Amino acid sequence: MKHTLQQIFRSPNFVVGFSIFAVIILTVLIYPMLIPDPPLKIIAQGTFFEPGIYVNTYDTFSAPAYTLKLEGADSKRIASKLNDEDRLAMQKWLVGFGIPENEIDIQNTEALLDLWNTNFDPSKRFQGMTNADRNYYIRLNNSVQGLLSTAPAIIAATDETTGGLVETDRVQQSDYINVSQVSNVRILPLGTDNFGRDVLTELVAATRVSLMIGFVAGFVATLIGLVLGLVSGYVGGWVDDGIMFITNIFTVIPSFVLLILISFSIGQDKRGAFTIATVIGFTSWVWTARAVRSQVISLRNRDHVNLSKLSGHSIFYIIVNDILPYIASYVVMAFILQISSGILAEAGLSILGLGPRTTEVPTLGLMMNWAMIYQAHILGKWWAYFPVIITIALIAFSMNLMNTGMDQVFNPALRD
Repeated sequence: MKHTLQQIFRSPNFVVGFSIFAVIILTVLIYPMLIPDPPLKIIAQGTFFEPGIYVNTYDTFSAPAYTLKLEGADSKRIASKLNDEDRLAMQKWLVGFGIPENEIDIQNTEALLDLWNTNFDPSKRFQGMTNADRNYYIRLNNSVQGLLSTAPAIIAATDETTGGLVETDRVQQSDYINVSQVSNVRILPLGTDNFGRDVLTELVAATRVSLMIGFVAGFVATLIGLVLGLVSGYVGGWVDDGIMFITNIFTVIPSFVLLILISFSIGQDKRGAFTIATVIGFTSWVWTARAVRSQVISLRNRDHVNLSKLSGHSIFYIIVNDILPYIASYVVMAFILQISSGILAEAGLSILGLGPRTTEVPTLGLMMNWAMIYQAHILGKWWAYFPVIITIALIAFSMNLMNTGMDQVFNPALRD
């Protein structure tokens, strides 16, 4: 066993695949200890917050201010509210109302804003303007008001005696705060989803659940395929014919179509993660059974098996002690592939809306389903679906690499 493990871990393919899979497992185990939030907890009022560091605005008022004279700060402030697309939109509006295009310099911010403030009228409409265009121009006009002003922002409070506003503080344009001195800061490396939930926390929990589904489905499929393959291959005769008849029926019917029909018949309320995993396992054993059967047929007439028969050992004893050890490596490789197939099958089911219940725990497939329903791919909210795709790809890639590495060790035809 020690020598076999040494050979396996000398395989570059296995080492790379195992390393990727180990990182995924460690992340799934360690992250909940650092961020113990429930994965489906709504933390944001709104949809698809972009990835970044979110600082509590209220707490920034009490944080000490520091004056920094940074080069290009004014340009960045202007660019954040007036980008190239906004400048072109301003030019389009101004040209539509009769101002010659050669008199509009969209790169000269001061001149452009002067023309805009002088001529813009929200009540005017030109040909082809939609309500969405009109609302966009109104929002643009509001955002550029006072854009070039160097005056500080004034913070005021209501005077309880007079009811008027009293200045309490001023925020200069060169004032900065240290984020570490703000009481409430939340880092959202992958932003939030359509429900306002932390995508990273959700992704880690979904990966854990999907791995569990993959392991359960892989165990069920491998166990069924192994038992049927061993019995069919060793016993032969009408037993072999009967098992192969059932196997051929399942081969003719596409497993994913059968999986869809069974999942649909179960009903949403009864579709838990374990139930889905079991269903996937019961529909994925066919190729394992056929492969194990072919291995057993090549072993059942070996000398050591015939010797065991002459010794009067039972069929069960011979299968477990004289045949199974010789195909154990193949069974392990089949189990690894079944795990990967189970995860992919769950993802496919969930995308179709036939996965586990959506109110209990997330899965990688459910996250893809939510992203598609709320059009994250159309709206350009990549963080809602792209990390899920990468995670699924990494799991499948790592397991296939491990399987390839083990195949190179145990299959003499592939050895160097």
